[in-house]
Amino acid sequence: MKAQDHFEQLVRLARKIPSDSRVPYAFEKRIMARLPKIRIPDLWTLWGRMLWQSVVPCLGVMILATVMTGWLENPSDLSDIDLEAAVEAPIQLLVEASW
Repeated sequence: MKAQDHFEQLVRLARKIPSDSRVPYAFEKRIMARLPKIRIPDLWTLWGRMLWQSVVPCLGVMILATVMTGWLENPSDLSDIDLEAAVEAPIQLLVEASW
């Protein structure tokens, strides 16, 4: 209940503040009349714009990665690795350690 008392006290103090004569006539009505004219942005349009703006950096990264992999030499010993042995090696180590 104490919060309600503070709220009522704040409202009483706010009502004691004299109105400002510098505010133009019907200012709030003009502002309220403009609110319906403000368009809410379409989220799909914003998402599409962001995706199109990210195309150029993504293409740059893709081209850079392609060029870098073309310059790197493929070691011949990597092609000789047996895939099955490479996958099973850690599992065999765990099984042998548990026995």
